[in-house]
Amino acid sequence: MAGRSSGNVSCASGVCNPERTQGLKAPAPQGEYKLVELKGPGLFLAAEVTKQGGASGLTFVSLDIDGRNVTNLSFIAAENAGLTQNNPYGIVLLKSNILRTFTIGFPSALVFERGLQLSVTIKEAGVAQILGNVIHGTY
Repeated sequence: MAGRSSGNVSCASGVCNPERTQGLKAPAPQGEYKLVELKGPGLFLAAEVTKQGGASGLTFVSLDIDGRNVTNLSFIAAENAGLTQNNPYGIVLLKSNILRTFTIGFPSALVFERGLQLSVTIKEAGVAQILGNVIHGTY
């Protein structure tokens, strides 16, 4: 990766043009929602989905890169699997009294050529809002 450039900027062994793209659904009744859609090419660095409300945890977070599913897991499945601290699998569920945050991040950036989509499927009542962020860049 050394010596790469993006326009006039040298990106020596790093990510060029890092940025955050955000999506919000409020209120968030049951259904499927695309929170973030990006066109390629690019690099995926990390994502997080924060949910307010909903008692059962049956809200599913899905990350698709170039039409292939990278992860699709519910908040409660992440909790039941013990994904509540940093781990090499790349998914961590963080909790407070009010919010649940589902994070996705891997040791290396993931390349997407055609596109990236972060979406949720809400299968529980009482979700007040759902917020998604994707950190991405170019190479």
